[in-house]
Amino acid sequence: MLGFLEEPVVVTAKISVNLVALTVLGLISRLRGLCYPRAVVFDEVYYGQFVSLYMKRIFFVDDSGPPFGHMLLALGGYLGGFDGNFLWNRIGAEYSMNVPVWSLRLLPALAGGLCVPLAYQILVELHFSHRAALGAALLILFENSLITQSRFMLLESILIFFILLAVLSYLKFYNLQKYSAFSGSWWFWLLLTGVACSCAVGVKYMGLFTYMLLLATAGLHFWHMIGDQSLSNVSLLYHFLARGLALIIIPMGLYLSFFYVHLALLYRSGPHDQIMTSAFQASLEGGLARITQGQPLEVAYGSQITLRNVLGKPMQCWLHSHTSTYPIRYENGRGSSHQQQVTCYPFKDVNNWWIVKDPGMQQLVVSNPPRPVRHGHIVQLVHGITTRYLNTHDVAAPLSPHSQEVSCYIDYNISMPAQNLWRVEIVNRESDTDVWKTILSEVRFVHVNTSAVLKASGLIGASLPEWGYRQLEVVGEKLSKSFHQSMVWNVEEHRYGKSQEQKEREVELHSPTQMDISKNLSFMAKFTELQWKILTLKNEDTEHKYSSSALDWITMDTNIAYWLHPTSGAQIHLLGNVATWASANAAVLVYLCLSLWYLLRRRRRIYDISEVAWQLWVSAGGICGGGWAVNYLPFFLMEKTLFLYHYLPAVTFQILLIPVVLQHLSDHLCRSVLLKNMFSALIVAWFSWVYFVYCTFRPLTFGQLSLSPAELKALRWKDTWNILIRKQ
Repeated sequence: MLGFLEEPVVVTAKISVNLVALTVLGLISRLRGLCYPRAVVFDEVYYGQFVSLYMKRIFFVDDSGPPFGHMLLALGGYLGGFDGNFLWNRIGAEYSMNVPVWSLRLLPALAGGLCVPLAYQILVELHFSHRAALGAALLILFENSLITQSRFMLLESILIFFILLAVLSYLKFYNLQKYSAFSGSWWFWLLLTGVACSCAVGVKYMGLFTYMLLLATAGLHFWHMIGDQSLSNVSLLYHFLARGLALIIIPMGLYLSFFYVHLALLYRSGPHDQIMTSAFQASLEGGLARITQGQPLEVAYGSQITLRNVLGKPMQCWLHSHTSTYPIRYENGRGSSHQQQVTCYPFKDVNNWWIVKDPGMQQLVVSNPPRPVRHGHIVQLVHGITTRYLNTHDVAAPLSPHSQEVSCYIDYNISMPAQNLWRVEIVNRESDTDVWKTILSEVRFVHVNTSAVLKASGLIGASLPEWGYRQLEVVGEKLSKSFHQSMVWNVEEHRYGKSQEQKEREVELHSPTQMDISKNLSFMAKFTELQWKILTLKNEDTEHKYSSSALDWITMDTNIAYWLHPTSGAQIHLLGNVATWASANAAVLVYLCLSLWYLLRRRRRIYDISEVAWQLWVSAGGICGGGWAVNYLPFFLMEKTLFLYHYLPAVTFQILLIPVVLQHLSDHLCRSVLLKNMFSALIVAWFSWVYFVYCTFRPLTFGQLSLSPAELKALRWKDTWNILIRKQ
């Protein structure tokens, strides 16, 4: 029974020395001297703010992309014991002792270092020689721009790592397809492809480009499988479902999980709350939640409410009125009603309070039991402090003459009767009998007499002049069938009115009553709102000193100064290896020309290379050339401020194409031994040039050497490069 113990247990493993050596070299190049400089470097000033907010559990919104990359950076801070206390306000500021610089920069550096062995394995899985794979890895190892971007608290190296991992995983899965379908390793690499794609998209939306490329590749491969008569219909269905699960369902679920963790971590109110809806704000600890705790849920006749405009950008504002009236005549000579002004005010104020009144009754208090207001009910809105009724009529608004003026009605005893009836329409209702609810209901107010809709036009236009205290214009929009969030309002603060007397009513506005509002929005509701804000919230793009166009990247006519030593000439720049980038451009041109030549010849039934070599050429071009194209060409369509680092995922794929082209030229165009030897000698000379350029620009990559003005001028190989030289 115990006979198996008579022989020793032996475990054998194949270790690739190339892979181990490349991994060690990659990690050394990225990790060595990681704490230098101990100062804020370029976009660390941007990402560091979010890391601090994670440490303090304070909610934020970043319109640059999903939260997974930020969480990874925050993980580095957490592992280093960072408490979040640092003022991220200036590039070059020295880090205080409580900031774990090495820990914060660790994960980007690890990701950057691991890209070196990933490049090697990708070429191997594309069925190229180990020499070609070694060349690809060394080109990544000696690429100055990738080293620079990996050594700081930035996201591009993490993005590139997950992109390359996704490509490698899919290639391993595909190569197992023919002989080991549905095996454990087959499932592992297929699932890892989906996970890596989701992580890439979760770091930056640029990851979508490679994800779409792999989905298209998987779709093309499955299309070829459909034509394989050896596969049954049931087998094809299993293959289809497996790919759908691993490449679509699991990535979507993982993407949702990033937001779930993000929202679970950031449960405290913060400076970004104001762009979210009142319901979202009320779900956070502190802030609006402290104000709304204990408020009644259902709006009833007699309720005292504040109305917040749902649009919330460029700033949040509340329906507001005050004793001042519209001027009799505006600057352009147009007349007004001279009624009491109604505006949208971007601050909390006692003049933001309104009372919901039943038009058929005079009382301004909530009855017992309360009579809730439902969708379609007619109400009057009475301004709490001045007791005048919200009104609109056929008078042009001050800044929007195509719309109606909104005012609080003053009876001047002239032929201008009050028109103060409004129909409540709950936009997000589930049925036509829904009750108007605090925070949760989004409502439109439709004027009964004119069908105009109450709208905060100042949020999408200009503010009122001095006579309107620079507050935002509110109008009656005549086109009631149109829809815009500026027409939608929600109740933010809510009290049940108890006193009919005006002075007592003002006192009771601040007393919470009755039942609590449920502050727990569902995760999907919070995710949907946050995702929409990320996609639609656009910071005002301004020209940056180091911004560039996509055309500048190809020829590397631009650079970015990341850091400058305060006293010496030491500095760090984002600059690529000129030799590698020029060679990558040449590789793309050679690949396109050769592909066109082969296609024309094949059309004429002339086959210069074997079918196996042709399929290898096409598949490698689809991954490397296609990866470059999908990560580069979309930037020509983007209206945003662009920087050189946006090109790094694309140039990584472009670099992988270099050894593909070189091996193809050596195998199929150098037919004699002499030509092969000469070509090999040229490759050695070329690679020596690549290494020479890497060493030349190494001082600007690591920034550890003090450079004289003469040395800095010698490094300015292009007039368009902004190398910083101090005046003597």
